[in-house]
Formats: sequence, structure tokens, C-alpha cells
Amino acid sequence: MTIPFLDFAPMHAAIRSEMQEAFQSVYDGYWYIMGKQLIDFEEAYAQFNKTRYSIGVSNGLDALSLSLLALEIGPGDEVIVPSNTYIASVLAVSFVGATPIFVEPDIKTYNIDPKGIEQAITERTRAIMPVHLYGQACEMEKIMAIALKHNLYVVEDNAQAHGANFQGKLTGSWGHINGTSFYPGKNLGALGDAGAITTDDDALAAKVRTLRNYGSKVKYHNEVMGYNMRLDEMQAAFLSVKLQHLNAWTAERQQIAMWYIETLNGVGDLILPYTHPNAGHVYHLFVVRTQQRDALQQHLKEKGIGSLIHYPIPPHLQEAYRSLGYNKRAFPIAEEIAETCLSLPLWVGMIEEQVLEVTQCIAKFYHG
Repeated sequence: MTIPFLDFAPMHAAIRSEMQEAFQSVYDGYWYIMGKQLIDFEEAYAQFNKTRYSIGVSNGLDALSLSLLALEIGPGDEVIVPSNTYIASVLAVSFVGATPIFVEPDIKTYNIDPKGIEQAITERTRAIMPVHLYGQACEMEKIMAIALKHNLYVVEDNAQAHGANFQGKLTGSWGHINGTSFYPGKNLGALGDAGAITTDDDALAAKVRTLRNYGSKVKYHNEVMGYNMRLDEMQAAFLSVKLQHLNAWTAERQQIAMWYIETLNGVGDLILPYTHPNAGHVYHLFVVRTQQRDALQQHLKEKGIGSLIHYPIPPHLQEAYRSLGYNKRAFPIAEEIAETCLSLPLWVGMIEEQVLEVTQCIAKFYHG
């Protein structure tokens, strides 16, 4: 049985007619940028995420960059980020001219460790950027308390955790201003690049709306030097359709994850996902760890089973960040995760038989 790492077919087949209707509506509406589809999606996503505002933007990286710009963070400032995040979190900090300061994750949850955040704060620190990695919420209560104590902003990177929560409060609704991605592979994915910013702050929402649209509130009147970082009508329409199904898809992802956990528990040296008692997990990715990662991945490939590594090189070791001067083992926890993690197939429409095929293949790798 061939099992790809990701298969959009089951999800998209089920909503094909709804998506075609959305396309037809935009196509026949003759208004393709900054129109009713965008307004409707922004209102719907804000309601879903329980925030006052949602502002659609071009992608997740732009969402984080605009959030930092709205906070007037720039050269000379520092922003605390996880040492094991996807590069986009760090690039957003660099985009505004600030310096990323890495803090190690908790080795069990893979999310930034609050105990390390306070130790990393200096007089130049302006913000903390918690990343809800793989779909599990960070320990937001502790992070917000640290931010309050030191008068810092919190910018959540919620790209992988639509619908997750910590102590019942949704990710993307804790921080002062927060960015998310609707890249096609996300739990809520567009059919191209897309993103959004969420906030409860009137002034920040207004600044972002201006910055994303050439620095303009009124056409041809430019108040500031802005950017072209808008979410287009077509992607907004597609996302409005998908948003209606997100809760059901999340429940499906959680069920698939439970099948994996039940059948892989105690197999070889596998370390299975751990969820903090107060955190929700929406399983954007199902990530295991093993000291035999490369051999296991090759074994799965030979059996027709896809897998990926999220992520093989931590940001501090990327060529792009050589100027920061970090050497190997500067952040040993992030590096250990990078050297041992493996993401198994998990997608909406995946059936139990396919999960069992993956887990049986893994068991044979260890036990023959």
C-alpha cells in the first residue's frame, strides 16, 4: 500500500462543489482585491478565533512581519523566538531589522520553555514570539505573565495551530497581535499563499490594515510607506468554505493521532508526541523521535510510505544566519530534535487501515 505523507484528495473531493461555487462567485463578481469575500472571511475567522479583529494578508511570514512593524519593533530591538522553530518566525524578526534571540524548547512538548525566556531578556528585548509548534499550544499563561512583568509584547506564531487552546483560550487570541498562515498544507489551508493577523487592539488592527495596503486607507492617499501584503478575494472565498469544516477536520486529525499513539506505544525507541495537561493539540503534524531516524525514514520510503523532517536544520545553523555566530551545539535541545524527529503521514481522510499499515511497517523495522 502506497501512503503519501500528505494527500489533499479526500478533503478536497468532499468539498468540491462548495469550492467551485466559491470560485464562480468570485469569478462572476468582477472584484478580485479587497472586496466582500475578504471582509466576510475576516469576520468569520475573527469569530472563530474569538478575537475582535482578523486582518487577511498575503502569507504567514508577512503576517508576522506586519505584526512586528505595527508594534514599531526594529533595528536595535530583540525578539525572543524558539530555537527549533521554522525559519519564517526568525525571518520576520530580521525583516523589521530586529535581532532574533533563541530560547530552547521543552524537550517533551517541543514548544518554547518559559523558564528560558526570562533568562534571555535584556534591556533591548521588545517582544516574545511563542510558536505553537506541530499544533500544540504553548504555555501561554506563563508567557503572558513574563511579558507583563517585563513590559514586553507577545506576538504568537499560530501558523500550525488553528483551533488549539491553552486552558480553554484559543491560540492566536493570547498575544497583543498574532500572525497565522493558511499555506495549503496547514490545518486551515488556502489553494495558494495566504495568512492573517489577529488582535483585540483597535489601534494595531488599524495600523496593519494600512500597512498591508501600500500605507493607504483611502485610495491614492498614502499615509505611511506601506506594503502590498493583501489577501486576495479568491483565497478568502476558498478559506471561508474551509473554515466551516475546520472543527470536524480537527476532530479527525485528533482521532488519527490517537490511532498512532495506541499502536506505536512501546515500539522500539520511539518517543511519541506528548501533550501538556493544560494544552490542546490539533496535530498539524504527528512527530515522533528516534535515534534511528534516517534508517527508519529510508525503511518507510522503501515500503511506499512518505515522511518528512520538521525541521532538519535549526535556524541558528542555517547559512542565512551565519552572521549571528552560533556554532553547533549552541542550542543542543533544538539540535537533538532536528537530528531525531520524523513526521508521519496525517491528513484529513486518512483511514485507520492506512494508519495501521504505517505502524506495522514501523514495528517491523524495529522487531523484524
